[in-house]
Amino acid sequence: MARSAAELHETAVRLANQGRHSAATRHLLTAQELTEDPGLRARILGTLGYIRARTGDPEGGERLCREAMALPGIDSRTYALLSGQLGALAEQAGRYDDSEKWLTRGIDALAEDTEERANLLVNRSLVNMRRLRLSAASEDASAASRIFASIGSPIDEAQSQHNEGYLALLAGDLVTAMRVMSGARSTLAEQSPVLAAMCDMDRAEVLRDAGQVREAERLLAHAAGVFGRQRMPQSRAEAEFHLARSLLAHDPVGARPIARHAARRFRGLGSASWALRADAVRMRAELSAGQVLRSGRRVGATGPVPSRSEIEETARGLARVGFAGEAAALRFTHEVWSARHEAVQDVRARPVRLVDGAPMEARTLAHQARATRAERRGRLAQARRFAAAGLDELAEWLSDFGSLDLQTSAVMQGNGLLGVGLAAAVRSGRPEAVFEWSERARHMSAQVLPLRPPPDPQLAEDLSELRMLRADGGDWQSQPRARELRERIRDRQWSTTGGAALQNRVGLDDLREALDEETAVLSFVFSGDSLHVLVTRRSDVALVDVAEWPRVRDALPGLRSDLDMAASVRGRMGEIVRRSLDDRLAALSAVLIDPVLARHSAQRCVITVPGVLSGIPWSMLPGLRGSAVTLAGSASRWIHQRGQETRLETAAFVAGPRVSRAQEEIAAASVTWRSPVIPDPATVDVVTDLSSSVDVLHVAAHGRHSADTPMLSGLDLTDGTLFGYDIDRMAKVPSLVVLSACEAGRSSVRWGEEAIGMTRAWLHAGTRCVIAAPVVVADDDACELLAAMHEGLAAGEEPAVALAAASARTGIVAPFQAHGSGF
Repeated sequence: MARSAAELHETAVRLANQGRHSAATRHLLTAQELTEDPGLRARILGTLGYIRARTGDPEGGERLCREAMALPGIDSRTYALLSGQLGALAEQAGRYDDSEKWLTRGIDALAEDTEERANLLVNRSLVNMRRLRLSAASEDASAASRIFASIGSPIDEAQSQHNEGYLALLAGDLVTAMRVMSGARSTLAEQSPVLAAMCDMDRAEVLRDAGQVREAERLLAHAAGVFGRQRMPQSRAEAEFHLARSLLAHDPVGARPIARHAARRFRGLGSASWALRADAVRMRAELSAGQVLRSGRRVGATGPVPSRSEIEETARGLARVGFAGEAAALRFTHEVWSARHEAVQDVRARPVRLVDGAPMEARTLAHQARATRAERRGRLAQARRFAAAGLDELAEWLSDFGSLDLQTSAVMQGNGLLGVGLAAAVRSGRPEAVFEWSERARHMSAQVLPLRPPPDPQLAEDLSELRMLRADGGDWQSQPRARELRERIRDRQWSTTGGAALQNRVGLDDLREALDEETAVLSFVFSGDSLHVLVTRRSDVALVDVAEWPRVRDALPGLRSDLDMAASVRGRMGEIVRRSLDDRLAALSAVLIDPVLARHSAQRCVITVPGVLSGIPWSMLPGLRGSAVTLAGSASRWIHQRGQETRLETAAFVAGPRVSRAQEEIAAASVTWRSPVIPDPATVDVVTDLSSSVDVLHVAAHGRHSADTPMLSGLDLTDGTLFGYDIDRMAKVPSLVVLSACEAGRSSVRWGEEAIGMTRAWLHAGTRCVIAAPVVVADDDACELLAAMHEGLAAGEEPAVALAAASARTGIVAPFQAHGSGF
């Protein structure tokens, strides 16, 4: 049976919304031949105009809509729809005043709460989002959601809810944004790959602002591919724009050509406002080249940069079309570049002004511009004040984030401020200033104490399924279902882990007062080009320049492979490897530790380190052997935890599968405890429940560190992997966790200072101390050393003291070290 023109048009609208433009056009052309009704003919022309605009001809699309409005005899509903269509096209071109005018006309022409009225409210909400009129945008988005819910249109309701999530992003509420967008995506992604890609493009913006740029870039690259295959050049260019903007944070050299290409594509489509935005990202990439640090080195070649007049012209254009925040970010990036590269006498204090509601990125750049100019002119105290003001604002924003995953990545926003503040503190030579900035760098993501989340059956179910996928082996994380579960687990952890309290930083005087005569705190500070160590004891404080920092930097890349091979290779080759390792450890000790402790001796050392020193097995350095050493997240966290001393009385011991001496190890380690608990079988749920009821948990199992998704690092138990995310399922965590598992002490360094892995996950949840190794450990060494350590623990010795004493008694030098509050 032949379908009517109205039915064909309805089908075409659905196909167009799914991105199936060729099929939609065929239906529309057939419908056009079947009707003489002026209203329907006008709506058909309007839909053809929409498709033409989406496929690269916005001017032609607008022309068709105006032709439709000029047809005699159209009704008010058709007039409203065409007004809305013209409003959407004006929004795409960046003409936001025109867009709001047309959309308001359409809304006013529809008296009742119909689907058409809701669609226009959605589009006007998007326009006001672009103009950062968030209150008006929120009113329209909420009204649209109510209408869609009342008329039973779940897909449209989900799209409107997605927009409400985007509003939360613009307001800086990343947790709500991700929760709402992810909820809407579950409905929208089932409709078409295009809708899924559009959802992912916006979710990528949340991930970018949260510092999880590589995940964001994966989503954006995939979305760009979808839009390209569907012949949607505008959407493809938007995905490329966001990809370039994300790359700014860690690869400005890579961002530049992508932004330039996106700008050319936008201009070809007549999207002038989008082209300006892409130009701004390209200029910021050119200004930022050469400022990225990797492994302690600056990378990225510098080249020509835009002139101040080019910057100003682009910034004024952005402000005119409603992107004042992006205009400010461009100007402030240029001010930072100017302060770094101009001759000192030419550095001027030009006004740094922010518009109301500017995003966090622009606000931190404004503070960084002020601080960098002051630092270049030698006004070091002023530079620190400007940088501190920006970090305090950032810390207030971070205070709502209880999730470790979110905390450690979102500090990306403060990287530039930390660099300026640390450099100014080191230049001042004042120990109290250096300590303050060392603690700012270390404590920023540790200041929020998490609220233990309530039991979450859905999280437990998702983690169980993920365990099954991992058990299948291979590249399990690349499987579509594994990615879906991983994203859902992350989103739930973001939204369910709240902040219970804030833990304040301590000052240098507070630290000295807390120390005894046998303890020193070594705070290593990396300021971008140099390494220093602040040595704090009760009786004195000294700032030591690690003059041979390049020697340390060059020795680090081969350290992990030497440690792994030394633990696994035997015979003559093993002797060669161990000699190489001994030489490397001696070289590191000679630069980092020996000169310091020669002048400032201590029996016990608290060490805090920047990301560039992550992975060093401090307990193995010759200068620290025999000393009790604890690797603290921050001196402030160490002091706060010292005031919460608990006696270790109950202990549980867990053996994972396929570890040759695991049973022997836990038998030898547990014998010194009065009533040790040894579960059999040692399943994930059993260990999760057991962890809530003991003071000490010792796990002898294979461990795996996941560099890309550190919270999916884990310990292999009888029925699968206990992930970092599983720790949040525990009602309470042990005071001491001993991880006799290869790689369990490894971390991924995210943004210069923030390391995350299984060890950090336990500490974040409330464990006072974790004994772990960052590399492979020989089974024989682990068995004998840790069993000896438990003798001291059961007798009341503190963990770091017991570990050092066990090493001395057995003669075993292994990479196990105490993290957190080891004494």
